[in-house]
Amino acid sequence: MKKYLAVLTVLALLPILTDAQANRWKRTRYELVGGLGVSTFVGDLGGGNKPEGKHFLSDYDFMSQRFVLNGGLRYKLLNSVAVQGVLSYAMLAGNDNKTENIYRQDRNLSFRTNLWELSTHLEYSIIPEPLNYRRNRRGHFSLRSLLQINTYVFAGVSVFYFNPKGKDDTGEGATNKWVALQPLGTEGQGLVDGRKKYSRVQVAIPFGMGFKYAINRKMSVGLEFGPRYTFTDYIDDVSTTYVDNEWLREKRGDVAARLADKSIKTNPENPDSDPVPNVNYGGGDQRGEAKFNDFYMFTTVHITYKLTTGRNGLPKF
Repeated sequence: MKKYLAVLTVLALLPILTDAQANRWKRTRYELVGGLGVSTFVGDLGGGNKPEGKHFLSDYDFMSQRFVLNGGLRYKLLNSVAVQGVLSYAMLAGNDNKTENIYRQDRNLSFRTNLWELSTHLEYSIIPEPLNYRRNRRGHFSLRSLLQINTYVFAGVSVFYFNPKGKDDTGEGATNKWVALQPLGTEGQGLVDGRKKYSRVQVAIPFGMGFKYAINRKMSVGLEFGPRYTFTDYIDDVSTTYVDNEWLREKRGDVAARLADKSIKTNPENPDSDPVPNVNYGGGDQRGEAKFNDFYMFTTVHITYKLTTGRNGLPKF
C-alpha cells in the first residue's frame, strides 16, 4: 500500500517538478552582450573584380573590411525565443583602387564613414541552450553539457546614422583632407529635379545567424554573422549619373567638382605616362547603379553574461 502511495505522490508532483525544471531559464532570462568584429560594405564603390558588379557575395571585398564594436541586452521570452536590443559603432569603406574591375578603377572614387546603429531583433534558437550544466566528479562541467552549442537565427529592424566622406586628393587645389560628401550634392542632389538630398539617418533590416558556447553557468562566447538590408543607395554617396562638372563647380564650388569626378585615363599619346584627369565624363554618364541598394554586414565575436532575475522580475546587476 505504501508503495502505491509513493508512486501516486510522485505522479502528482511530476508536473510541478517538470515545470520547475523547464522554467529554470527564467532565473537568468536577462543577458548582457558585448561584441567585437569586422564590418563589410557592399555597394557601388570598390567591391569584387567582375565588370558588372552584382552588389552581392560576388562583389565582396575583403580589403575594405573595417571594425565594429557593439553591446546590448538580451531578454528571453521563452527558452528558445529571445528579443535583443543592440547599439553598434562601426566604420564602412569602399575604394575603386582596391578592385581589379577596370571600369571602377577608371572611376577612381572612394569613401569612408563612421556608422552608428541602434537595432532590435527577435531570435529563435534552433538548438536551445541546455537547462542543466552537469558537473563531473572533479567539479568541472561535463563535456556533454558544454558541447550543446546554442544555434539561433534572428531578424529585426534598425535605425542607423552615416556620414560618407571622400578624400580631396585629385586635381588642382586638392587639400588632401576628408570632406563630408552629402552637403556637396555630388550627383546634383538638391539641385536637379527628382534628386533630393538623401537623409543620413536610414532604416535597415538586420538578419542572420549566431552560435553560443557555454563556458560556465554565467558566461558564453559566441560568433554572429548579420547582413543589413538597407533602403538607400547612398551610403557611399554614389548611385546614379554624373552631372556636368563645370555646372556643379558654379553651384557648389571647386571641392564638389573635384570629388564628384575623380576619373582617370592613360594618355593615348603616351600609354606609359602617369594617368591624367579623364575629361570625357559628362552629365548623364553612368556613375553608379541605382537599381541596387547598398548593404553592409557585421561579423562579431561576442561574450554573454547572464544576470540573475530578482523576485520583482528585474535583473540584479
